[in-house]
Amino acid sequence: MAKLALDAAPAVAVPLRFLLTAPCWGMAAGVLPIVDADLLLSRWQPATLAATHAFTLGLLGNLLFGSLLQFLPAAAGVRLRGGARSGLAVYLLLNGGVALLTAGLYRMQPALLTAAACVVAAAFTLLAAMTAPGLLQAQGQRLLRAGLFTALIAALLTAALGVTLALSLSGHLLPSWPLPDLTDTHAAWGIAGWMLLTLGAVARVVMPMFQGTAVPPAWAQTAWLGFVPAALLAASTVLLASGQALPLRVAVSVAVLAFAASALWLQWRSPATRNHALRAWWRSGLLGLAAFALLLPLRLHGDLLAGVVGIGIALPLLAIGMQLEIVAFLGWLDLHRRCGRGLRVPGVHQLLPEIDKQRLLCAFLAATPVQLAAVLWPVAHTARAAGLATFASYALLTFAFAGLRRRSRRFLARAAA
Repeated sequence: MAKLALDAAPAVAVPLRFLLTAPCWGMAAGVLPIVDADLLLSRWQPATLAATHAFTLGLLGNLLFGSLLQFLPAAAGVRLRGGARSGLAVYLLLNGGVALLTAGLYRMQPALLTAAACVVAAAFTLLAAMTAPGLLQAQGQRLLRAGLFTALIAALLTAALGVTLALSLSGHLLPSWPLPDLTDTHAAWGIAGWMLLTLGAVARVVMPMFQGTAVPPAWAQTAWLGFVPAALLAASTVLLASGQALPLRVAVSVAVLAFAASALWLQWRSPATRNHALRAWWRSGLLGLAAFALLLPLRLHGDLLAGVVGIGIALPLLAIGMQLEIVAFLGWLDLHRRCGRGLRVPGVHQLLPEIDKQRLLCAFLAATPVQLAAVLWPVAHTARAAGLATFASYALLTFAFAGLRRRSRRFLARAAA
C-alpha cells in the first residue's frame, strides 16, 4: 500500500459503483439458463448471446472500468479527465447499454439493439476521453502506460466491431463480411486485446505489490505486448479476407497461454508469505486461462466449452480476485478520509477477512464442474443447475460486500459514540 498515491485516488464512489454492480450481472447471467434451458445448445442462441454479454460487458466490463478508474490515478500517476461527473456518466452509459444489449439479443429486437449500439459506444468513447490524455502525458512507468493505452485502443476496436454487429442484426447496416467472421474477430479483440492486455499491464504492478512476486522482465513483457496486437491484426485480416478462422484462434491461444504460463511461473518462484487468498484466486484463474487456450483451437461442442471455461470461469476468477482487494481497500480509504489522521481505522484485511475470500473462492470453484457438465450434457436440468450454481456464487459475493459495509458502519458508529 505504501506505493499507492492515496491523495491522487478519485472519490471512492467513482470506482466503487462499478465494482459493486458487477456481481449483479453475474447473477443475471445465472438466471438466463434457469428461464431458458436451451441456452447451452449453441453459441448462436439468443439467450447464449445475451448471457455472454452479461459476463463480458456487464460483469467483466464493470470490473475493468472500475478497476482502471481506481488504478490509473493511484498506481500509475495518470490524471483522469472529467472527475466524478464523467465517472458517473460512464457508469450509467455502460450499464444502461448492457441492459439494452442483453434484452435486445435475448428478444432479437432491432430497436433495442440499435439503442444499445449507440449507448455502449458512448460509454467506451467517454472512458477513452477520461483516460487516454493522462496515459499519454504521465511520466514514468512507460511499459505500464503503453500496455494500458494499447488495451484501450483494443477496447475501442472491440466496441466498434460490436456496434457493427448490433446494427447488422437490427437491419440498419449491411456488413461486408459474414456475421460469424465478424463475431469471431470481435470476440478475439475483446478477450485477447482488451481484457488480456489490461490484465497483463496491470499484473506488472499488482502481482509484485499484492502477491510478492518478482517484476516480469521488461524485454519479455515488451515482446508480448508487441506480439498480441500484431498477431490479432494479421490473423483478423486473414479471417476477414479468406474466411480462415484457425490463425485467429491460434493467435488468441498463444497470447493467452504466454500470459498464463508467465504469471504462474512468477507465482511459483515467489514465496507465498502474504495474500494467500488472492494468490489462490489468481492461480485458479490462470490455470483456467491455460485450459481455455488449449481448448480454443479444438472447437469442442461448437466453441461452447472453450467459451464457458474462458469467459464464464477463468477471467472472472482473475478479475474477482482483484475486485475483493480493491473493494476492501476502498472501504479502508473511505474510513481514512472520513476519520482523518487522529483515529486508527480497521485494516483492509479486517474489513474483508481472508477467510471470507477463501470461502468465496470455494463457492466459485464448486460451481465450475456444474457449469462444465451443462456444456458436456446439454439438457434442461444440467442447464438449470449451472444457472443456480452461477447465481448462488455471485449472490455470495454480493453478501460479502454487504458484510464489509456493515463492518465499516459499525466502526463509524463506535467512533461517533
